This record gives sequence, C-alpha cells and structure tokens, in this order.
Amino acid sequence: MIFFKTLLITFAFVFSLASLGAGTQSTYEPPPAWLTEAKREIKSGKYEDAIKILNSANQQNSADWNNLMGFSLRKKNAPDLVASESFYLAALKIEPAHKGALEYYGELLLIRNDLASAEQMLKRLDKACFFSCEEYRDLKESISNYKSKNLTKPN
Repeated sequence: MIFFKTLLITFAFVFSLASLGAGTQSTYEPPPAWLTEAKREIKSGKYEDAIKILNSANQQNSADWNNLMGFSLRKKNAPDLVASESFYLAALKIEPAHKGALEYYGELLLIRNDLASAEQMLKRLDKACFFSCEEYRDLKESISNYKSKNLTKPN
C-alpha cells in the first residue's frame, strides 16, 4: 500500500510539473462571503449567528452549507441532533466524500452511541483522505475516546 501511495505521489508530481509549462491559467475563486462569515462565527463559538448567516445564504445545494448548518445545529446551546443529522446526510448526498460531513456525522453518531456507524464514517474518511487528513485523525481520536470511556463505565 505504501508503494502504491508513493507511486501515485510521484505520478501526481510529474503531472503537476507538466501542467506548469502548458500555459494553464489559474481559475481560483475566493470562497463565497457566507462561507467565510459562517466559519468565522463557528470558530468564535457563535453557532446561532452562524445559523443566521447560513439561513440568509440559503445554499441548500451546497455540501459545505449543509455541513456547516449541521455542525452549528449540533454545537449550539440547545443542540438539535435530528436537524443536524438531516443536514449532514444532505451534504453527503451532494458530495459523498465530503470530509467535514463525514467527520462531524461520525461524531454525532457517537453522541447517539452508534459506534458501528461512526466507524463506517471513519472508513469512508480513510478512502476520502488518501494520505490521512485532519478530519480522519479527529474522528479516529473521538472514536478512541468513546471506546475508552465506555470501557471504564460500570455495568
């Protein structure tokens, strides 16, 4: 498996060098304002404000929008896990390998004591991340913490 990943990295590197000389133009577009604003509010722990921004944007066809809505609903003072789950599922329907939605939905599943389903999200993240990623490591740690807490509970 390591050989395959190394080979793939080499292949990707060679193609990226080839594209530099091909006269390609960058088509970078900055993220939409609602995404930047909602992330800022979430980072500050202002989940209700993030929900307001997301509701105003109303980008229901965006996996990022659905993921951030699900996250904000799960993290706010009075969590709405049912609505949160519906937004995570919508994000994953739009983009089945959305790393944030896979991680956060896995965390929600742990809250619901559904370890098996959370581990399925971790497997999907492993495929989506390819060379590991923060979302994979975070969910793996959450699952590990969940398991250790449940092993120490008296029966």
